[in-house]
Amino acid sequence: MNNSKEGKSLDQGVALFVTTTAFTICFAVWTIFAIIGVQIKQNMGLNDTQFSLLIGTPILTGSLIRLILGIWADQYGGRPIFFAVMISSAVCTWLLSYADTYNMMLVAALGVGISGGSFVVGITYLSKWYSKERQGTALGIFGIGNIGAAVTKFCAPFVMVAYGWNSVAQIWAATLFVMAILFWIFTKDEPELRQRKAKGDKPKTIAASLEPLKKLQVWRFSLYYFFVFGAFVALALWLPRYYVGVYGMNIKVAGMLAASFSIAGSAFRAIGGYLSDKYGARRVMYWTFFICAACCFILSYPSTDYIVHGIRDDIAFSSGLGVTSFTIIVFVLGLFMSFGKAAVYKHIPVYYPDNVGSVAGIVGLIGGLGGFFLPICFGLMNDIIGVWTSCFMLLFLLVSTALVWMHFAIINMEKSKHPELRGPKFFPELDSINPDPSLEPPIIPLSHDSPDLVLRSAPSAYA
Repeated sequence: MNNSKEGKSLDQGVALFVTTTAFTICFAVWTIFAIIGVQIKQNMGLNDTQFSLLIGTPILTGSLIRLILGIWADQYGGRPIFFAVMISSAVCTWLLSYADTYNMMLVAALGVGISGGSFVVGITYLSKWYSKERQGTALGIFGIGNIGAAVTKFCAPFVMVAYGWNSVAQIWAATLFVMAILFWIFTKDEPELRQRKAKGDKPKTIAASLEPLKKLQVWRFSLYYFFVFGAFVALALWLPRYYVGVYGMNIKVAGMLAASFSIAGSAFRAIGGYLSDKYGARRVMYWTFFICAACCFILSYPSTDYIVHGIRDDIAFSSGLGVTSFTIIVFVLGLFMSFGKAAVYKHIPVYYPDNVGSVAGIVGLIGGLGGFFLPICFGLMNDIIGVWTSCFMLLFLLVSTALVWMHFAIINMEKSKHPELRGPKFFPELDSINPDPSLEPPIIPLSHDSPDLVLRSAPSAYA
């Protein structure tokens, strides 16, 4: 018995470590255009909108295929699907190095984006290895693989300056191919799949897998992930360009500073999973949205020069974020995004244990679409409005909407489960205006001689 438990624990550990490493490399490939796109933009003379479309195209592919990949991972197992994703993406990334026109770049970028589908496959695969009590932590550790974006920002600029962007694509592709082989060698099929094969049970149909998507709650989770993940990916792609444009930095320094955001949004995701296990995912989501809203509000204010007409002379002063304060606030923003990403995916195995693949797939799809559409919106807003901080104005609107919807959804949920909360719980003095008969306190006569004179005892809920 002990040997069996030790063997299962070892298999769990190996599956978690190898899958997380593989996802890290997949994410590094998925965000490769954040660095090589800057050089391609200069070489081809692209405007901000064209640049945004180029860096967003892999995100589009990686998002749209998440639903079907999640369903396939539920049906056929996460291991073979993850392997196929890595091999196909590695081939497309290698072919990218031979593209020499903008249209060819976009086509190759679609193939590069397949690597982004690895996330939902990994979530489906690993959730079958762990109990509900440990899923938050395990999936949070897996989510650290988002740090692959930082790996690209740290390493790709130096390779690109030394050997050109083509070499970056080829090295990243070769690394992903080798990782695919190692993943297949060292991992095993998840226990649930092995049991199903032993019994000869047929996999769930696609229609049955899509059944949970009829619930509004799934789409609410998707909006949360549209911000915490979609905005994270969008900023991970956009920040190198932002640092170059706003602060006049070269691509090496811009990539390193942008990597601090990627690290914050990735390396601490395991802590978000742990906090979700300990304090509840709902509470972590409140922390996330409040702090992110505050950060986006501060970051959205553009650098401004003021002139005050004084009594004797005009008084001029300026307001704006320096590179240090900007980087610190962006780091905090990324940190709480990482907590939020873990909290969203903590919900899914708990609410939908039999449909993790499809639910994780649609949530990941919507979140990934944020990573595609938001950079395009950033570029359009730059071209139309002409204010660099307009990207953070959009993010502030987005996170505020998510916070309000979440709060009212939770209130309605609590009221449906506990009808007594519909009364004026926090304002007992309003009972006379809208009394609740079910909460009416008992009547105690003051005197047997005067039954009409009564005293109502104070209910303990208001004591």
